[in-house]
Amino acid sequence: MDIRCTPFGTTHDGRPVERYTLTDGAFSAAVLTLGGVLQSLIVPDRNGVPTDVVLGFDTAADYQAQDCYIGALLGRCANRIAEGRVTLGGRQYQLACNDSGVNHLHGGTAGFDRRIWRASVLSDGLLLRYDSPAGEENYPGRLRASVAYRLSGGTLSIAYTAESDADTLCNLSNHSYFNLGGHASGEVGAQTVCVHAERFTPLGGTGAPTGEIAPVAGTALDLRQPAPLGAGWDSACPQIARAGGYDHNYIIDGTGLRPFAEAYCPATGIALSVRSDMPGMQLYSGNYLRADLPVGKGGVRYGRRHGFCLETQFWPNAPALPHFPQPVLRAGGEYRRLTQFCFSSHC
Repeated sequence: MDIRCTPFGTTHDGRPVERYTLTDGAFSAAVLTLGGVLQSLIVPDRNGVPTDVVLGFDTAADYQAQDCYIGALLGRCANRIAEGRVTLGGRQYQLACNDSGVNHLHGGTAGFDRRIWRASVLSDGLLLRYDSPAGEENYPGRLRASVAYRLSGGTLSIAYTAESDADTLCNLSNHSYFNLGGHASGEVGAQTVCVHAERFTPLGGTGAPTGEIAPVAGTALDLRQPAPLGAGWDSACPQIARAGGYDHNYIIDGTGLRPFAEAYCPATGIALSVRSDMPGMQLYSGNYLRADLPVGKGGVRYGRRHGFCLETQFWPNAPALPHFPQPVLRAGGEYRRLTQFCFSSHC
């Protein structure tokens, strides 16, 4: 595998941003030190045509201007925490309610998606490090996070590790928007998704899970068989209507590295399978992508539902719901998680 580093401009306050491109045969992945963003992901379609299957931007300024977490690493705690309230060790912490003023979302007003990560080249990939000081975004403990991107045989692996000097929350994920027709191909409604989950966590009125665990059977969230995203995202199903499409956490039974989901684009023949050792996965159908975002790569204007996310994670709102698996990293302990995105093409 070949890894090359090129400049990618500077942040608003003058810090340099670098772009590392990992190449393995016909596949390549570009990762930024700004937010650990997956800026491009090139895979061959059924005819061997190189296709960039993630949304993104051409400048650091555009990444800083957008608010949809496009391509970014998420932390310290991905997804929503109702009212931003967390209790650890008998002490309560109030986190920023940066999601419509009612939930803490993806680490706060300046989460890991806004930070500059330190990069080092490995023999088989790229290692990013970020040292989050105690009290950053009001999280307790100094958290040292590392994320390794590796690309081999059509599989992009993202390995997350972290340690802390005090009990804290840790739930790291990646927020890439996939479009298997190519990032410039528009709405993803014809692309099929299959999720290996019999249960999900229903949303309350503010978009955070209520604590209920419900079966997908008999609802538009039942994707145990492949179905086009567009067949369900405007369903009258109350959960779909509440989120404006898919934006739900699926419970993936089992432990260890296991199949989570598959997606497929009939137009290009590109197929994606996801494996992880996390407890769940958020399927998000890009309901809040907007035409007023910065112009995307190559001058493309992205709009609503032009990409979908498959965010492996702990279940959202877990700190408020003790019966959910808890994303608590104990002092002196180690957080270690792995997610793989595996690509192929079909005739």
